[in-house]
Amino acid sequence: MFDKKAKPSPQRQRQLDKYQALVTRLSPKSALGQGLFRSFWVGGAICCLGQAIIEIGQGPLHMASNAASTLCSTVLVFLTALLTGLGVFDRIGQYAGAGAFVPISGFANAMVSPAMEFRREGLVLGLGGKLFSIAGPVLTWGVSASVVVGILYALFPW
Repeated sequence: MFDKKAKPSPQRQRQLDKYQALVTRLSPKSALGQGLFRSFWVGGAICCLGQAIIEIGQGPLHMASNAASTLCSTVLVFLTALLTGLGVFDRIGQYAGAGAFVPISGFANAMVSPAMEFRREGLVLGLGGKLFSIAGPVLTWGVSASVVVGILYALFPW
């Protein structure tokens, strides 16, 4: 049986050290700071755009807070779907990483990308069948969790 606690022989240790040096030399350097900065500023820009839409809705358009928030969500989802369809959002996602996908824009991209991929299979099986392939489980679990929480809230009033 192989004993994990046993020390490797000197020859084996040299092989392990050589291998580790090779891995260190050939592994790409991680630009963690640059990635964090890109995610932060792109995600922040998306959120600032959303806040601007809300302010326009509540200001010049005289919408209620809920209506302005709905307008914001709708516009951001539409813009992301449009940019995904044009192939622009993929480049934004590669540049910004999670900063582009964590806001509501990630939801739109998750719906449009699979639909575009399978559009050749027709409207019903291709587009309609794949539209919710990624976002569907998220929606299913979200709705299921809210039903359970609603039942618990009705049974045990706080």
